[in-house]
Amino acid sequence: MGMVPLNLIPEVVRNLAREHAQVVPISLFVAVLCLCLVVGHLLEENRWVNESIVAIIVVSYILSILYFNHNLGCIAGMILLLVTKGKSSHILTFDEELFFIYLLPPIIFNAGFQVKKKQFFHNFLTIMMFGVIGVFISASVITCGSWWLFPKLNLLGLSARDYLAIGTIFSSTDTVCTLQVLHQDETPLLYSLVFGEGVVNDATSVVLFNAVQKLDVSNFSGKSTFAVIGDFFYLFVTSTGLGIIAGLLTAYILKALSFGRHSSVREISLMILMAYLSYMLAELFNLSGILTVFFCGILMSHYAWHNVTETSRITIRHVFATMSFITETFIFLYLGMDALDMEKWKMTQLSYGNLMGIYSSLILLILLGRAAFVFPLSALANYTNTRATSDQSSSITFKHQIIIWWAGLIRGAVSIALAFKQFTFSGVTSNPVNATMITNTIIVVLFSTLVFGFLTKPLIRYLLPHSATRKNTSHEDSGPPVEDMNLPLLSLEESASTNISRAKESLSMLIESPVFTIHHYWRRFDDAYMRPIFGGPHVDQSQC
Repeated sequence: MGMVPLNLIPEVVRNLAREHAQVVPISLFVAVLCLCLVVGHLLEENRWVNESIVAIIVVSYILSILYFNHNLGCIAGMILLLVTKGKSSHILTFDEELFFIYLLPPIIFNAGFQVKKKQFFHNFLTIMMFGVIGVFISASVITCGSWWLFPKLNLLGLSARDYLAIGTIFSSTDTVCTLQVLHQDETPLLYSLVFGEGVVNDATSVVLFNAVQKLDVSNFSGKSTFAVIGDFFYLFVTSTGLGIIAGLLTAYILKALSFGRHSSVREISLMILMAYLSYMLAELFNLSGILTVFFCGILMSHYAWHNVTETSRITIRHVFATMSFITETFIFLYLGMDALDMEKWKMTQLSYGNLMGIYSSLILLILLGRAAFVFPLSALANYTNTRATSDQSSSITFKHQIIIWWAGLIRGAVSIALAFKQFTFSGVTSNPVNATMITNTIIVVLFSTLVFGFLTKPLIRYLLPHSATRKNTSHEDSGPPVEDMNLPLLSLEESASTNISRAKESLSMLIESPVFTIHHYWRRFDDAYMRPIFGGPHVDQSQC
């Protein structure tokens, strides 16, 4: 076989591209994903490089210490722009359904599966205040602010539903950068609040976004507000319930059938498929798949994980973490490429000054919306915790409040996906106003990730010096001693007077320290009734 002349190579490449129209872009995208992994590893392991390397990748290196995926996406986008002579920076066309159906479930499920359950549920009320009430407050501030400012900046043509959607889009946070800097052992309370709020915030934003889509803005009234709130809580409760049922069902099947006796592959496959099935059922019934798969992950890690073999336990954790990592890399890679999509930028008809005004307004509204609930709700949480435990160790200090406020300033992939869902059809838009909102969202996400993310580590080091971080002891030591809470559950074998007396003592404890009492009795109920049915190691009552 003779060699192909050099002058015919471009023609051969074009012919291959025409013959494999779908394979070529996917192959190229996978290759770029592999490049992300390799470069990310090099940037992680080699903190010091020579001058020649610095001259080539200095910008990408500095900004990629925490978020290299964004910058590699931008680099890949610039390469494609050069190859296509400025026409396109796309390998694949973005579709919001692709994001919500295939990319988001592994990320959310892994968050639920890996969550530190004891810390999460110990701070559950505070996390829910930040993650649910906080989203409503932030969305209100951003919606009202954008409704007042955008017309002054010549951004016209947005409907009432668009403004409500903008509030939810820019209320979704990405706390990964802060979590990479915080240490759970040194700041357990702060880490738990930032992590828990981040997950609940994303779920709440999507649920509220879906509720807004069902709102009849033409007949908006006070009743409409209650309808949105009612629809939100309906979706929240039913989605959570579906996730709990899916997690318990998986645990029961694994425990009853003992899959591990014959094949570890089957039990791992069952957990993966049941998790994805729970998400798809939620979407089928118009519920929140995020909440469903998150609580499904929590239940599976609490029960089902203990019903598989030791080999499967190790494999499952790595499989879920790997799937989450790859999908996150995929999302951020696309985000960097989409920032250089010339078609969207060409469709924007506003002047440079107006565009800068819109970007600045959105950043300012995000700052204000975040502050509007973090500091007041922190004060409320401190007040309720002090009344319940009379212990200052579980209080959220002012420095912690600043970190919580800062951690939620970064916007991520959920904001991008919701913006595409609101302002495009299958990733394509022919409306200049919608194109402007898409580019606005991309700029805000990139700016907040790179600027706020780059400043996160210095800020936390300044507010929480290493010598002081140990002072933030775990709130596990606060509250009533364990030996004072060793009241057994009500028993049918004892007299009514004895049960009534114990019920009075339990009620008194519940009033004095509700969080600790509920947590304690849940552990007792879990060990007595749930674990024997659904699996899990027996816990000594003295360690509850």
